[in-house]
Amino acid sequence: MPLLKFYNLNMYKRILVAINEHLNSEVSGRYAVQFAKSCSAKLYLCFIADRRLSTSAFNKAEDAVKRLFAEAEKMGVEVEAITKTGEPVAEIATLVKHERISLAFVSTRHEDLRRKLYEGTVARSLMLQLPCSVALVRISHVGKSPPHKILLPLKSKISGAGEKAYFAAMMAQAYDSKLFVFHVSRPIAKFFHGPLHLTPIELENRMPRDIAVFLKLLGDHKIKTEKGFASGHEGRTIALEASIKRHDLIIMGASERGMLRSFIKGSPVETLLRDTPCDLIILRPKHEDQ
Repeated sequence: MPLLKFYNLNMYKRILVAINEHLNSEVSGRYAVQFAKSCSAKLYLCFIADRRLSTSAFNKAEDAVKRLFAEAEKMGVEVEAITKTGEPVAEIATLVKHERISLAFVSTRHEDLRRKLYEGTVARSLMLQLPCSVALVRISHVGKSPPHKILLPLKSKISGAGEKAYFAAMMAQAYDSKLFVFHVSRPIAKFFHGPLHLTPIELENRMPRDIAVFLKLLGDHKIKTEKGFASGHEGRTIALEASIKRHDLIIMGASERGMLRSFIKGSPVETLLRDTPCDLIILRPKHEDQ
């Protein structure tokens, strides 16, 4: 099967993480360090200082780069630090092309949440414009312990399944975590009786083929997994599942078109970016299944 062939490739050889003066970016950087270790990839710590940045903010970002550099070296990760002055989105895009970056970690900021649909934020611009895969990281609580329970919501139709499975597997491997695959379906509309909610066993028996293939991909990589099924509003149901089961991290996939539509019209992605009860990573895959 083509997905299985693609899944065994190490597609992330060079990983970049965008660092700024905000603590969220340093926490996201720690995810990137662990992930690079898991993938045996080279890590680029990138700080692009806007010309309007204050001296205090500049020093905070530089200190974060130094701490992450030392952490990566201690873990045996090949690492390079890049500090430049300029417009962050343009400079990072140029660096991604020049260094042939395959995956970029980008963090949101707390103040981004006050902006409708993340309009005008650096995180949104990087998510939509970078020519590589992008992992958008939303930190909910700074200082939490490593993620040992990872929730992986899946749709019925999974685009870029090979890369999404690989990303989830490498993140789980990085922390020796367990993956909880979770599918939310819409309630079945029954004439005259309104929505009909199936039991978890009934939902599992109706498991979409793409999810079955995805589980096979994870199993081939010997990742510990459990699966769960529910029906209801996707965003709220995922947030509730993560809260009740005390998951430490949610990983969701989104296509480039899907991300643009999410930011414009609202979606489960937008709901979770705003209301997630734990850390959240939205992966926009760029690699094609082979």
